Parts: sequence; C-alpha cells; structure tokens
Amino acid sequence: RSKSMVLGELSRLSRPCSPQDQEKPLKAGWLKRQRSIMKNWQLRWFVLRSEALYFYKDQDESKAQGCIPLQGSQVNEVSAHQDEPGRHLFEIVPGAGEKDRSNTGHESFLLMANSQSDMEEWVRAIRRAIWAPLVFGQHLQAIMSYESQCGPQRVVPVLVEMCASFIREQGLKEEGLFRAPGQTNHVRELQDVFDRGKIPVFDSTDVHTVASLLKLYIRELPEPIIPFSKYTQFLSCAQLLSKDKETAITELSKQVKSLPQVNYNLLKYICFLDEVQLQSIDNKMSVQNLATVFGPNILRPRVEDPVTMME
Repeated sequence: RSKSMVLGELSRLSRPCSPQDQEKPLKAGWLKRQRSIMKNWQLRWFVLRSEALYFYKDQDESKAQGCIPLQGSQVNEVSAHQDEPGRHLFEIVPGAGEKDRSNTGHESFLLMANSQSDMEEWVRAIRRAIWAPLVFGQHLQAIMSYESQCGPQRVVPVLVEMCASFIREQGLKEEGLFRAPGQTNHVRELQDVFDRGKIPVFDSTDVHTVASLLKLYIRELPEPIIPFSKYTQFLSCAQLLSKDKETAITELSKQVKSLPQVNYNLLKYICFLDEVQLQSIDNKMSVQNLATVFGPNILRPRVEDPVTMME
C-alpha cells in the first residue's frame, strides 16, 4: 500500500516532465519541497519553464525527477506556523482542469525558499509563467497590443489611466504625493490583480498606495519611457539647457517627437504631473522634487554606473 501511494505521488508529479532543451529557463535555484506522503522536506534544484516547474536531485542533472504543472494553477504565499517561525513558504495550487485529471483534490504543492526575498522572487516568476503576458515588467508595446485585443483602444495602459485619474480626484493636494510610500502589502496585492488581467477597485485605497503603484509600474518597464537608444540625445539636451536654452528646447522637442508612438503617448500622459506641481504649496512636490522621484525611471542608461547616475 505504501509503495502504491509513493508511486502515485511520483506519477502525479512526473506526468509532463519533458522540458524543451532549447527553451531558456525563466528561473532556477534551490528550494525545499514537502513530500505529500511523508510530510518531510527535500532539497531539490528547481527550474522554471513556461509550462511547468521541474525539479532535479542536483543542478547538474539532465533528467528531471518530476515537475509541477502550471497551466491553470495558482501560486500563493503561505504564513509560517507560529511554532515554526522563519520559514519562507509558498504553495502551488493546481487549476480545476489539472485537479480533475490527477484526482488530487485540493492538494497543493508546498515549497520553502531560503529567504523572504527569494520566496517573493519565486512567486513572482511563477505567476509570470502562469499569467503571461503580465502588466508589470512587460514591454510597453506588448502590453498595449495585449490590451487592445481585450477592450477599447487606449493610448496608455489601463493601470496608468486608472492611477492618474484616481490621483487627480483624490490626492493632488496630499502632502508628499509620490514621495511618501504607500502600503507595501496593498501595492503588491494591486500589482497581482493587474497581472492576472483583472481590474481592481481603488475606492477605499490610500492615495499614496496608488501613487506607489504607478511609480512601480514605470520603474519595472524593461526599457524606460525614453528608450535606451535615445539616452545620449536626451542627456545632451539637458546639458545644453544651461548654455543655450532656446536651442536646447528646439532639440528636445525634436527628440520627443522622434519617440516610438507608445512611448510618446505615455510620456505625454504622465505630464499630468504638471497638475501636481501646481498644488505644490499643499503637496510640497515642486518640479524639482518630482524630477528627483521620476527622472531616474523615465531616463536611464542601459548600464548604470556611478558616473552615469551622477549625470
């Protein structure tokens, strides 16, 4: 009986284990998994691919011991038991279709990371594999193309539109707007909702949380609003402003108009920040303060070092 149960577990985990060698792993690293029969922990090398999370006895192994299917699944952070603090746990819950095929009921796959940050990275990466395309960390052109297929045509991502609208209505006079941090857990919850392709409700949300969400979205763009290829030209315009303002503004206008359309639209849209600085007597966010907050996320080089950061 024990042998058949163990074989059943291996069968459940091993069914789709045929990773495509040519596919680049999305993430890899050591995790502990809890075996469903013995409830003990087993250290394994995990490799995340688009269709499943594979695990190996050693990182040099070429044949996977088993894998956890991802299609239709959910991944959740799990609070450690009060008697066992310091455990960084998360679970993968099979989707309805997966549960029907494997007869595993509501049983989930429990995993343990080495640290809180490592656990959060794994959860994020797995969600990316399950829900792709995401909103956060997605190229601007890709998210605009995706959203255009799912609803009315927009000039900027729905997240940006919602955040700007909420801030306009609720928080233009809020002191420290865009500087004071929002509620970290709530920001992460809202991020997850958007990444699942759903639209959250901001009604009772703190304005600093919405502002932090908008900053996070802009910061996580794989390429900034001003593309890497334009970095030198825009920086030159900025340096020219102190020498020949008229020429610099002319050149800056030329560079702005040369941006890809989706980048131009987003840059133009977030210029609602002008409305923020008009209320700087109340919110204490002058042009200079806003530039300090947003500048590095709008314009940054492909490779950052101390020299380019100072520039």
